[in-house]
Amino acid sequence: MCGRFTLTSTPEDLARRFELDEPIELSPRYNVAPGQSVLAVRSEDGRRRAAPLRWGLVPGWAPDPSIGFRMINARIETLPERPAFREAFKKRRCLVPADGFYEWADLGGAKQPYHIARPESGPFGFAGLWECWRDPSGEVLESCTLVTAPAAPALVEIHGRMPVIVSPLSYEAWLDPGNASARDLLDRLVAEAPTEFSLHPVSDRVNRAQTDDAACLEPVPEAPRQESLF
Repeated sequence: MCGRFTLTSTPEDLARRFELDEPIELSPRYNVAPGQSVLAVRSEDGRRRAAPLRWGLVPGWAPDPSIGFRMINARIETLPERPAFREAFKKRRCLVPADGFYEWADLGGAKQPYHIARPESGPFGFAGLWECWRDPSGEVLESCTLVTAPAAPALVEIHGRMPVIVSPLSYEAWLDPGNASARDLLDRLVAEAPTEFSLHPVSDRVNRAQTDDAACLEPVPEAPRQESLF
């Protein structure tokens, strides 16, 4: 799964990478957590626009928004079938900009967080889905989830799964709501998935969702592996 990520890139870098039609205002985020507002890129009338969405997808049929805390990730293997995700997969796909993410390695009982990024640094786009939910008074909540897949070989010892990073070559195909060829889309994402990453251990500051500062990214010595007594 993916439960934390970073977005410290400048608005200018993001506008260039995602070919946004309008400028954005954004402060650096060092520990983005579920339930918080995240930046998402969507296609609207053939134009790419960025909008804030709450991380944790709330389907339109949900009785209340609390379900979103169980919908922060969507497994790529079951997107076309799961009721919570299949309609969004058909019509409401998005990119969630990031420049790194955190995963926790199990060191024999101790959990060591790592920050993981692409070797060339800079922003990239997670594959996401979004939904629109309305409460009885008509107030609208727009939310999203991150698509996950089995981890790349370079990361499998850290965690068994990872967020899907979309190649820039496939941004248009992923965002186009008229592109309904589900199997082709998923095959394309898997085939183009990056395999090289840079990573380093960080402190357990990132365990606290309220902590969001540059110290979250500072490298620390890896915690010693705890050997089992049995």
